[in-house]
Amino acid sequence: MVDNLPVRTHKHKALTIEGYSRAAVQSYWRIPELRLGFDLGGSPWSFIGTPTIFVTHAHLDHMAALPAYVARRRMMKMEPPTIYLPEQALEATQLLLKVWQKLDRGRMNCNLIPVKPGDQFELSREHLVTTFATKHTVPSLGYIVWERRKKLKLEYIGLTQDQIREVRLSGKEVSMEVRSPLVCYTGDTSPAGLDNCPDLFNAQILITEVTFFRPEHRKEKIHKFGHMHLDDMIERADKFKNELVIFSHFSTRYNERQFEKAIQQRLPESLKDRVVAWL
Repeated sequence: MVDNLPVRTHKHKALTIEGYSRAAVQSYWRIPELRLGFDLGGSPWSFIGTPTIFVTHAHLDHMAALPAYVARRRMMKMEPPTIYLPEQALEATQLLLKVWQKLDRGRMNCNLIPVKPGDQFELSREHLVTTFATKHTVPSLGYIVWERRKKLKLEYIGLTQDQIREVRLSGKEVSMEVRSPLVCYTGDTSPAGLDNCPDLFNAQILITEVTFFRPEHRKEKIHKFGHMHLDDMIERADKFKNELVIFSHFSTRYNERQFEKAIQQRLPESLKDRVVAWL
């Protein structure tokens, strides 16, 4: 396997989180078990087999590798990928791919799906994705992957299998769908992106940005440009019910050791044990 871009890996229960994220450099993620990824700031060769990508916004460090990803799948004789992206970016992205097709002289076949807050997309019988608004300097979205299961309705609990079958044969629905948030990815956002979506605090896995941490970096300016400070996480520490919280997208103004030290020293114990700094 060609190793052309950095990829970190973390396993949580049945899911594997892979990727890399650094502010103004590149962000790209995938969860192979779900056959989906988030953002295309880079396109590691090992990610080419991932057929579905959810793009949060059109900044270069989150989307610059889109033409390479599409072209490599065609070169490897794979099916055209499906790429979800904010609806405001659709027309320009279509134009971008047309230009690259002219330059590269190879078809840029993909399914571009425009997305707005509140949309819902089927992935499989077991999983679906919903979108929510985030707050950045360009149109941006976050995504939640939900696990769904069929559960017997309360009024039929206690019936025998034969009785349940009779109810079903009468034309009544005996089960209901139960959803639980499995993975949430925010992309770049100010704290409004967290506060506007309470479900993300309950996702089993939350991947979010924490771009800054130093006290001299003023939070009002950070928020204006659609990013978050470590203090924003500390202020919301009691809200995080997630089993795993991944902090990513650290500013290149810091080295990895500085950020790790700040997290260890400043995060409350109730949250610290569940946080992974993507360094």
